[in-house]
Amino acid sequence: MGLHGVGADARDEHEATSTGRDGGASAGSSATATATDATPAAPVAPAAPVAPATPVGTRLDAWWANLLRTPRRRALWTWGGPIAVTLLAAVLRFWNLGNPQAIVFDETYYVKDAWTLLANGYESAWPEGANEDFARGDTEVFSDDPAYVVHPPLGKWMIGLGMALFGADSAFWWRASTALAGTIAVFLMTLVGRRLFRSTLVAVIAGFLLAIDGNAIVMSRVALLDNWVMLFALFGFWFVLLDRTASESRLRERLAALHEGGAEPHWGPVIWARPWVIAAGVAFGAATAVKWSGLYFVAAFGIYLVLVDAMARRRAGLGFWVEGALFKQAPATFLLLVPVAGVVYLASWAGWLVTDGGYYRGWADEPGNAATGFWSWVPHSLQSLWHYHQAAYGYHVGVASPHPWQANPLTWPISLRPTNMYFASTIDGSGGCGQGECWASIMGIPNPIIWWAATLATGYLVYRFARYREWTAGAILVGVAAGYLPWLMYLGRTVFQFYTIAYEPYVLLALAAVMGIVLGRRDHPRWRRQQGIATVGVFLGVAVAVSIFFLPLWTAVPVTPDFRQLHFWLPGWG
Repeated sequence: MGLHGVGADARDEHEATSTGRDGGASAGSSATATATDATPAAPVAPAAPVAPATPVGTRLDAWWANLLRTPRRRALWTWGGPIAVTLLAAVLRFWNLGNPQAIVFDETYYVKDAWTLLANGYESAWPEGANEDFARGDTEVFSDDPAYVVHPPLGKWMIGLGMALFGADSAFWWRASTALAGTIAVFLMTLVGRRLFRSTLVAVIAGFLLAIDGNAIVMSRVALLDNWVMLFALFGFWFVLLDRTASESRLRERLAALHEGGAEPHWGPVIWARPWVIAAGVAFGAATAVKWSGLYFVAAFGIYLVLVDAMARRRAGLGFWVEGALFKQAPATFLLLVPVAGVVYLASWAGWLVTDGGYYRGWADEPGNAATGFWSWVPHSLQSLWHYHQAAYGYHVGVASPHPWQANPLTWPISLRPTNMYFASTIDGSGGCGQGECWASIMGIPNPIIWWAATLATGYLVYRFARYREWTAGAILVGVAAGYLPWLMYLGRTVFQFYTIAYEPYVLLALAAVMGIVLGRRDHPRWRRQQGIATVGVFLGVAVAVSIFFLPLWTAVPVTPDFRQLHFWLPGWG
């Protein structure tokens, strides 16, 4: 059974199979009746014993089908399931979000940069000791001098939304928009899952996995950039999936019109009416405007769109489907995707461009720096911005300063070195853990049951794609490749496990896909279906128990040192 249509409520395939059986029986009955009318009846031999039919489905399936017997109830489940896991995600992300009232890890850059963007339009410098001042509510100690930053501005503008509305006195508000992004991502995950698997149940499982995973929870509770890369890239993925269906439908309509007019399609038409590709360009451009790693999603899914177009032309019966995809449709797709992403990226620098105080803002105005010759027509502001990008790129490829919590990308699939983002201890009994000494932590440890299973599931999808060419497996693997494989080019760089949030939705979709296969369908033999439901149920139960166990280390809840030590399942976790 393929991935498309897996799960307990994938009714389309089951109904199609049932119709086929009924149709075959009717045809056979008609043929028998005709033959009987034409010839004398012959002696009928005793019928051979008929083996009893293998029981299919379970009582749970029957109960569920009865529960969803009306369109209103099915609609309630279609939207109620995703909304329920989204509400769960909201609780896990917003509960006690203001704790700790302190700058955590790289919030030292992004929260303060966001605040100065709101004030000056560009990232500004802070004096020594500003973290403590900011946490106490003294947020106006920055200067008008520019700060040298190496990431584009959009993620910091997004972090600043909560502070723009409610001020920066509380850590809750400088983290609120990031928590909202993580919550929206869970709902979006269910929409993507539904599009991929045509099963609300498997889609809800995918969203549920993202809702309760530790890496996703932690990255939604600290004001860092990476959660925004994840959200915008996931939006782009969803738009690509929507385009996959819509563009093939338009292609067939255009081909039908050509055939009706007596024209020979040859390479096939160019489809310009692809609004979802434009939307994907906006989303992937926004991801790039948060961190340059978003570029890999632009490239990966741009190539994916070309391949999808080629396969659609092949299915439509075009003889020159490769040539048509590469030389007619691909240039149009490029123009719909890449320039749009570029415009969004450039727009994110608006604050830097319309003010004159940003770092390197006046570089091209200094003697000897401006371009001469062919490029002299380029405005000095854009020349200065290009120089800024050259300097930032040099920093990125050269950063190799050791950090106690850095993690080699080769170890990310097993989470060998998750990031400890916050630690505080008390020894006077005031910590709130019930003992004299209490420790509070924010550690980006993923739920190990979910993360390790997702790693295995991703490997299994590689096999299924190679063996069966399942389009759903291919689409998921493109997301994994875009978020993970480029980091293997920078094994000597200082990087961290929490970067995996950018591609975590795709490995969890891989896990959900495999769980859908394990679940099986309602028309599978009863023993097979019972085993599938039990296996998935036990796995999800264990995953929930592990998330409850690790939740204090994800949310800075004070615990005893001994209890904290129980969570270090691998040597690199402590």
